Amino acid sequence: MEIPLEPGFRVIVSEFAESPPDAIESHMSLVPMDAPDPAKLSPRDVIVAIESAAVGWVDLLMTSGQYQHMPKPPYTPGLESAGTVVWKGAEVSDALPLGARVLVDGFLAGPRSLGSYQAYGGFASYVVAPLEAVRPIPGALSFDQAAGLLGAYETAYHCLVTRGRVQRGESVLVHGASGTTGLAAVHVAKLLGATVIATGRSDEKLAVVKAQGADHVINCRAEPGATSGTRPFRDEVKALTGGAGVDVVYDGVGGDVSLESLRCVRFGARFLIVGWASTPSVARGKGQRGAPNANVLPTNLVMMKSLDVLGCPTAISTVMDPSSRAPRLAQVLAWAESGAIRPYVSHAFPLTDFKAAMRAKWSGEVIGGCVLHPRGQG
Repeated sequence: MEIPLEPGFRVIVSEFAESPPDAIESHMSLVPMDAPDPAKLSPRDVIVAIESAAVGWVDLLMTSGQYQHMPKPPYTPGLESAGTVVWKGAEVSDALPLGARVLVDGFLAGPRSLGSYQAYGGFASYVVAPLEAVRPIPGALSFDQAAGLLGAYETAYHCLVTRGRVQRGESVLVHGASGTTGLAAVHVAKLLGATVIATGRSDEKLAVVKAQGADHVINCRAEPGATSGTRPFRDEVKALTGGAGVDVVYDGVGGDVSLESLRCVRFGARFLIVGWASTPSVARGKGQRGAPNANVLPTNLVMMKSLDVLGCPTAISTVMDPSSRAPRLAQVLAWAESGAIRPYVSHAFPLTDFKAAMRAKWSGEVIGGCVLHPRGQG
């Protein structure tokens, strides 16, 4: 039996912009897409009709060439997606039948992958992927939840387990906890048996983070007129840890938040550098690279606190050591299969509203995940 393949649509980035907002307004468009031609595909290929595609922070940074990996424009964004199998090559086993609900592994297909499958981003009606990149959706996850599963939870696992060595009973300070990887870090840290102190800049968002498992939440937004956008939170963190400070900082925010965090840690703590969402223009736009606006940490505090400051680049680490992925991938899929993790998705848009979806992600409206629906449901 074959499932008919009708023409669809895809988003394209025509050229790198100066910034993601510039890309959204001036260098991205929705264009018709022919259905992939099975006659031109490998016997190990799979065509997936996309039901949900994650809109991630990396998708935004890629549009301006400010992410470390740059697909050559024009390209289709969408690192991660989920949908149904509508065609498979002769070498794909019956374990992956037509109609199967699957997710597409963004390390092996899509704009962050290497090779010919880089062309198939998830902001589209169809994705072509090699059979090893097509995985059954674990457990009872919806398409929306599955679309953002691996990127968020593999990042959290790599940072907290592989790099951070978090142990049961330790305390973890999670910044940007309402973001995609931040909320995943809350979930993973709790599964590891840690006490989680989560920060953010919105009481409404932090209420969701608390409901999702954080033990304590702190709104670190400064009062209007303050010289810094971040208010001091050292005393609150110290009080919540009996005066000792936290064992681990999970910092995907950077800037003033990083500086204040150095005053919230115990002696010998681990400081995990996950990203710098508060200062996204570290690199020059239009893919010019360099780091003219790099974040800076005070080495005197690092030394006096005897800190382990650990860079946590999940994607780069996987390329450098592919064997590191197997245990974390197995654990993430097992957690999802058992229901121990269920990604939270606050926003969904039809593919035709991709610009609104990307603006919502850029402006911080999203809690957890944001997705696009190429099949039209919003």
